[in-house]
Amino acid sequence: MTTTTDEHSRLIDAWLDQQWLEKGLSEHSLSNYRRDVTQLACWLQTNGEGLLRCQRFELLEFLADRHQLGISARSVARQLSAIKGFYRWLKREGRITEDPSLLIERPKTGRPLPKTLTEADVEALLRAPDLDTPLGMRDRAMLEVLYATGLRVTELVTLTQSQINPRQGLVRVVGKGDKERLVPLGEEALHWLVRYLREARPLLLGNDQELLFPSQRGTCMTRQTFWHRLKQMATVAGVQKSLSPHTLRHAFATHLLNHGADLRVVQLLLGHSDLSTTQIYTHVAQQRLQDLYQKHHPRSGT
Repeated sequence: MTTTTDEHSRLIDAWLDQQWLEKGLSEHSLSNYRRDVTQLACWLQTNGEGLLRCQRFELLEFLADRHQLGISARSVARQLSAIKGFYRWLKREGRITEDPSLLIERPKTGRPLPKTLTEADVEALLRAPDLDTPLGMRDRAMLEVLYATGLRVTELVTLTQSQINPRQGLVRVVGKGDKERLVPLGEEALHWLVRYLREARPLLLGNDQELLFPSQRGTCMTRQTFWHRLKQMATVAGVQKSLSPHTLRHAFATHLLNHGADLRVVQLLLGHSDLSTTQIYTHVAQQRLQDLYQKHHPRSGT
């Protein structure tokens, strides 16, 4: 006997109630889940079946139809995730004996390429702070250190003086999982850091004498505050691209690879535990090479 639309709705409602109770999902997430499973229910009904009688081959046909409609692999993967959760719940509740989604793998979506800046964008951004103010001098030093080291923003704003070794030109970074790594600063970043320490930091100090880049109140700056400052400086610099707190970290990695750096060296500098996390930047660098080829090679066809 085919499940009716009302029965479908009751099943989905019961599942969503459980999701809300166990996981505390937002209304937005619950709405997306409802839409994802309801689309499957409607598709099954047009083929004379219902949610409780769905077979693996039917679920595969439904997913194939989604692809043919032009739905992105990422959206299909998200929908399949909701459907898998729904059928796990039905199996747990004893409403079905076999889970039709169990052996279906999620579509490979690929990782999105990180947005990055050109070297000219970075140069403009570095020149944006007002060096006549202590905050501007601090911001210039922070940008220089960030671009020279590829630190995460949280690692940057929590740096202390004891983590910097100006004589050796190194910064000792405490990253995720309290893992430490040594990263070279480079001459330009070291120049601006020493100048900031001498000219501006004494004017910004609060209670925390160790904090390297204190806020205007002399306390630890938040990631949100730094992001806000970064967007202000991008406006001054005329950089139109969308920015994120990791913009200069992405630029650091991409520009190193563009200039021939070894991938494993970049992995160590970024503090990635897995090389596959770093490999995303090779795609950015390869795309840059392809763009340059298309623009400049006499036989590129452009």
